[in-house]
Amino acid sequence: MTPDERARRSAEAMWGKDRASKWLGMSLDSIGPGRAVTSFTVKDHHLNGHDICHGGYIFTLADSAFAFACNSYNRLVVAQHNTISYLSPGRPGERLTATATEAARTGRSGIYDVTVTGADGRVVAVFRGASREIEGRHFEEEG
Repeated sequence: MTPDERARRSAEAMWGKDRASKWLGMSLDSIGPGRAVTSFTVKDHHLNGHDICHGGYIFTLADSAFAFACNSYNRLVVAQHNTISYLSPGRPGERLTATATEAARTGRSGIYDVTVTGADGRVVAVFRGASREIEGRHFEEEG
C-alpha cells in the first residue's frame, strides 16, 4: 500500500466518525502523509458579537486539519496541546481553509503547523499542534 493510499484510507475511517467537523459544515479537501486541508464557509451561526467568525470555530477548523494530518499513517494519534494566533477576522460568507503540514515526527510524538487562510489568501490564523500516538490503527492492513 502506498503512503498516499494509507493516508486516504485513514482519513476515510476518521471522517466516517467525525460528527463535529461535519456539524461545523467542514469538508476534507486534501489528504496525504503528514498533511491535510480542511475548509468551511462562514455562516451566520459561526459569527460572534463582532459579526466575524468566532475564534472557536477557526480553532476547530485548524484542529481538524491537524488531526487528519497526524493520523495519516494509520496510527491512532491524539493532541497533546495546541496553540493558535489569530491575525485577521474570518468574514461572513467567506470560505476559510486550514492547511496542515508535518513539521517533525519522531517516536510517538509529532509537531504540525496549520495555516488558516481567507478566500483572498490572507492569513487568518496560525496554529501549532503537538500530537501523541496511542494504541491502535484506523484499519487493518495486510502483511
